[in-house]
Amino acid sequence: MPKPESLNAERSLPLWIVFPAIFLAITAAHWALLRLPYYWDEAGYYIPAAYDFFRTGSLIPFSTLSNAHPPLPSIYLAFCWKLFGFSPLTTRVAMCAIAAVALTATWTLSLITTGRQSVAAATVGLTALYPVFFAQSSLAHSDLFAAAATLWALVFLLCAGAGSLWLSAIFFSIGALCKETAIVTPLALAAWELWLLTRSRSRVHLIRAGALCLPLLPLAAWYIYHWHRTGFVFGNPEYLRYNATATLTPLRVLIAFAHRVVHVTAHMNLFVPVALMFACMLLPPVNESDGSPRLRISFEVQAIFYVIILANLILFSVLGGALLTRYLLPLYPLVILLCVNTFRRRLRSWLAMVALSAVAFIAGLFVNPPYRFAPEDNLAYHDVILLHESAIAQIQQRYSHSVVLTAWPGTDELTKPELGYVRWPIPVVSIDNFSYPQIQRAAHLSAPYTAAFIFSTKYDPPHLLLSLGRRNEAIDARFFDFHRDLTPAVIARILDGAVTWQQQRKGQWAAVLHFDRAQEATLAPALLYPEP
Repeated sequence: MPKPESLNAERSLPLWIVFPAIFLAITAAHWALLRLPYYWDEAGYYIPAAYDFFRTGSLIPFSTLSNAHPPLPSIYLAFCWKLFGFSPLTTRVAMCAIAAVALTATWTLSLITTGRQSVAAATVGLTALYPVFFAQSSLAHSDLFAAAATLWALVFLLCAGAGSLWLSAIFFSIGALCKETAIVTPLALAAWELWLLTRSRSRVHLIRAGALCLPLLPLAAWYIYHWHRTGFVFGNPEYLRYNATATLTPLRVLIAFAHRVVHVTAHMNLFVPVALMFACMLLPPVNESDGSPRLRISFEVQAIFYVIILANLILFSVLGGALLTRYLLPLYPLVILLCVNTFRRRLRSWLAMVALSAVAFIAGLFVNPPYRFAPEDNLAYHDVILLHESAIAQIQQRYSHSVVLTAWPGTDELTKPELGYVRWPIPVVSIDNFSYPQIQRAAHLSAPYTAAFIFSTKYDPPHLLLSLGRRNEAIDARFFDFHRDLTPAVIARILDGAVTWQQQRKGQWAAVLHFDRAQEATLAPALLYPEP
């Protein structure tokens, strides 16, 4: 691997100063979010899986369906709970620490590739503020773990030294044991090394390709263990169908790839630094004080970045039933680093471009875009949690002995006190969502529910500006589980009930319904929710 052109670096701050500073800043920035109960996929999988390991030492969760996700995030969270107690506060501070690990890797990667602390500081700051990264920095998803390990693996891959390549392989292995899809990055880089081998015939590329394939071994060992314990290699069949076999239609892959390109170039105001970068590229390089032109990130390093970005875009266009942007977390620091170094190379007043990008990112945290997106991409998830907390508080206060009709993740929020919403389990009857077909199904259920907890399962912008019309919605319904939730008033009318509480926050809503009907005492709550 050639040494980057710009490694005539300034003397940099030691990491024992950088990491604590980043961790304290991240924790302080998330202070108002640290005691929130768990959100969506946290509640549905990651916290139950870690809680099962915390209580019993089981690497495979049993209180939720096993998705065959590798166990390192569960082990880490359980370790933190052992030290500091089981609570959302412990979990979210622990995730802020992982975010700080990822940002420290971003700092180091920026120094290696540009040699400038100013570029490193700007890249870290913008990455931390980018709405997707900021939101994920305190949420207990495995993607942040995988991103942190992948970024450190990339740092060691670009470092000179005999042991760095093997450290890179170790960190890529850690990434794969945090999230299985992280394996795409080392395999893509191994393929890149083999392509370079065809051009230079150097054995170095063969050795590097072999080392980059090593993370396959621990991941394969995990899948063998999972198959031995459950009979399934890649998780339960429904999970596999939703995230793999049902996603292989060529049209769906093409549409998903277009979405993924938008995700790494424009989503959540990322278009601001990207557009500014392309504008700056029209200008000639600025000279340093000694008269030499400011250096770009070397072409060799840029090629590695592009290989990583392209491989992840392709993988997550083929796999993954939901087009979640958190799957692309390792890519955002790379894109932002390319933008920031271009600013510095082409403009003397480059910090103004960084400031403009920071303002755009901060706005993106609080102002929802005029198109549909996952609330976990900015602080909209905070609104979802507050809505669910308030609705469930109403249920506990007024209908605590009722059977409650709801959909996931409300089913878990009501039945699992460890998620932070209820003090005791409340029995539920489950439907898939609050679309018309599902409400019609609920109307014919024999289960005697007397209350309902309903909520928006998709973000619907109050003023939808970017839409491709009914044809696009039909495609989204076919490939990406799009549906329209009925309003509380319509649901109450169909089910012959009354809305007793409802609330809205920035295009999202939740409501509690009551049904004036007798509840059969013979129905055992244990039949309505699984015991852990």
